[in-house]
Amino acid sequence: MPQMITIDQQSLIAYQIQTPHTSAMLIAAKSGFLACAYFDIAIAEKVGDAAAIVTGVKTLDDMLNAPVVRLSSAAAQLGVTVGMSGRDALLKLNEA
Repeated sequence: MPQMITIDQQSLIAYQIQTPHTSAMLIAAKSGFLACAYFDIAIAEKVGDAAAIVTGVKTLDDMLNAPVVRLSSAAAQLGVTVGMSGRDALLKLNEA
């Protein structure tokens, strides 16, 4: 079930889906999304979505603090960079 999270007074929709062995997590912004490594950046690249990936996360809060390790070219065009926090990436993805 989706849940609302707030970052710097901006509301975003977060999804956490339990699988038999882990959780798949994604936080949606206006112009893209931040996701855990469960998601394949190649698909986002292929369809032109702005996406940033973080790894080693178990909770939505972990996603906000983890560094971006991969991103699509559309996310790069919006100012997202490898190494920036998930929180900062979401703020960039929510600006456009």
